[in-house]
Amino acid sequence: QVQLVESGGGLVQAGGSLRLSCAASGRIDGINAMGWYRQAPGKQRELVAAITSAGSTNYADSVKGRFTISRDNAKNTVYLQMNNLKPEDTAVYYCNALLITTKTWRQAEYWGQGTQVTVSS
Repeated sequence: QVQLVESGGGLVQAGGSLRLSCAASGRIDGINAMGWYRQAPGKQRELVAAITSAGSTNYADSVKGRFTISRDNAKNTVYLQMNNLKPEDTAVYYCNALLITTKTWRQAEYWGQGTQVTVSS
């Protein structure tokens, strides 16, 4: 069994910062990519940022220059540093991982339970 556990969400004023963390645990052989998605009320889930095992990153245009994704491969953990937050960043943020488990030895996609980020104006 594989689990992704997120932490770090909360309420912050516009212009403030938050740091999200997501730790993967369980029968993991390797993690190919990790990322963060978000879903605001009434909107579709969208990619915020992603990072490969080699460290290549990809960001949504709306967060470029404000958010930074990083990972600690030894800890199977991904981070999202969010600076200069805006009210439109308010959403539930979900951790995502493409990984290979020691149970199936195949790549599968896993999701965290989500963490709420609320930015007040």
